[in-house]
Amino acid sequence: MTASVSLHNTDHPEVAAMLRAFDTQRTAFRLRPGTSASERLALLDNLRGVLVKYQDELCRAIAADFGHRSHHETKFAEILTSLENIKYYTKNLRKWMEPEKRHISATHMPAKGWVQYQPLGVVGIITPWNYPVLLALSPLICALAAGNRAMIKMSSFTPRTGETLKRALAEAFSEDQVAVVTGGGIVSDAFSRLPFNQMTFTGSTNVGRTVMAAAAENLTPVLLELGGKSPCIIHESYPMADAAQRIAFGKCWNAGQTCVAPDYVFIPRGKTPEFVAAMRKAVTTMYSSLVNNPDYTSIINDKQYKRISSYIDDAKAQGAEIFEINPAGESFAGTRKLPVLLVGKVKPDMLITQNEIFGPVLMMMEYDRLEDAIHYINDRPHPLAYYYFDYDEKRADFVMRNSQSGGFSVNDVITHVAVEDLPFGGVGHSGMGKYHGKEGFASFSNARSVLVKPKFWTVRFLAAPFTKPTHKIIEKVLLK
Repeated sequence: MTASVSLHNTDHPEVAAMLRAFDTQRTAFRLRPGTSASERLALLDNLRGVLVKYQDELCRAIAADFGHRSHHETKFAEILTSLENIKYYTKNLRKWMEPEKRHISATHMPAKGWVQYQPLGVVGIITPWNYPVLLALSPLICALAAGNRAMIKMSSFTPRTGETLKRALAEAFSEDQVAVVTGGGIVSDAFSRLPFNQMTFTGSTNVGRTVMAAAAENLTPVLLELGGKSPCIIHESYPMADAAQRIAFGKCWNAGQTCVAPDYVFIPRGKTPEFVAAMRKAVTTMYSSLVNNPDYTSIINDKQYKRISSYIDDAKAQGAEIFEINPAGESFAGTRKLPVLLVGKVKPDMLITQNEIFGPVLMMMEYDRLEDAIHYINDRPHPLAYYYFDYDEKRADFVMRNSQSGGFSVNDVITHVAVEDLPFGGVGHSGMGKYHGKEGFASFSNARSVLVKPKFWTVRFLAAPFTKPTHKIIEKVLLK
C-alpha cells in the first residue's frame, strides 16, 4: 500500500518531509514488527528523560503560544501527569505483554489457546492546542508501550510548543520510531489521509467527523476523544460552598479550555443566588485578581476569544442573566483574558446552549426533581464527562446507572483524567475508544487469537462422511 498523498506529486516541503518519515517508519516496522519488553521500557525511559529535561522550556513555549499560561498548571496537568503515566506503564508493561490464557472447550481438545497483544504498526496522533504536551504524549506512551512507531501532528495554534516538543523528541528517538509534524492546512489534511495502522484524534466533534471520513479512505481505525457539554448536578442536600469550590477549580483551570471542564450546572430550584455567591467566594479565594495574575490563563487566540464573546453577546441579547466574577474590578481591554462569567436564564436557541463553551463561562439551570435534570441530560448527546454532587451513595449510584458519558465523577470535576489506571475517552458524540490504563495498551494493540493443536488431531473425527459414530454422539450431546 502507498500513501494516498504521493511523495512525487507534492512540492510542499513539510508534506514531503512528513511522507518520508511515514515511509521510513512503515519500512522499519515491516522489517522488525516485534519488540521486547526491555526495548519498549527503554523507549519510555528515553521519553521520561527528555520530558524532565525540557519541562521548563515547554512551559515557556506553551505560555508564549497562549499569550499567558500558568507554568504551575502546565507542570501539573501536562508534565507531571505525563510522567505519572510513564511510571504506571513502566510498572505494568511486562505483565500486559504476557499471553492471556483462554478456555478451550472439550470439542477442541487437546489444544491450547491464548491472546497475544501485538503492535499495530505505525500510528498517527493528532494533537489539539489546549493541552498540547499531555495530549501528544498520553497516546504516544500507549503507542510505545504497545510496540508501535508513531507520528504526532501538533496543532498550528501552538507553533512554539510544537517546535520545542519536536526538538525534545528528536533527542530521544530516531525518526523511524517517533516523528513530530508541524504546520496546518495542507499538512493537516495530508496527515489525516495517511494509511496509518491506527489514528488518535483529540479535538472538536465537527473536526472529528472530517478526520474519521479521511481515515475511512484507508480503513484506518480511529480513536476519537472529542468534547461536548459536560454537565454538573448539585443535589439539594449538598453544601453549596463545597460544590462551588470544586466547580470553580475545574472551570478556572486553563481558563476553562479543557474538554472535560464543567459546561453547565443544574441547581435546585431557588438556590441560584446561593450558588452565585459561593462561586464568587471560591473564585476570589483562588484568584484575588485576574489580568496580571500569573496563575490565571489567557484564551489561546483571537479566534477563540471572539467565539466565546459572541456566545455571551448572543445570550445577553436574548435576555440571559450574566454574573461577572472579577475580584479586583479590573479592565480586560487589550488582553485575551476573560473574567469568570455565570450565565442564568438561558434558552434552548442560544449559542451558549447549543455549543461547547471551552472558556471561563458556566451556564446555570434550575431543576425541581432530580429526575428532570437527568432526563434533560439524557435527551442530549452523551457528554465526555458527567459530574454529580451528593454525599448520599445510593442517590449517586442511581444517577450513575441512569446516565451515559465517557467518564463519571462524584463530588469532583476534571481530575479523573489524571488517574492513570482509569481509561479515558468518550461515548457517542463525545468520542469512541479509550486510552490511559490497561485499556490504552489494548487500544494500541492487536489482540491476536492463537490456537495451538498437538500432533494428535481430533478434528479428523468431525470430518465427512457424516455417518460416523462421532457425529451421532455429537447430535445426542446437542439435543440434551
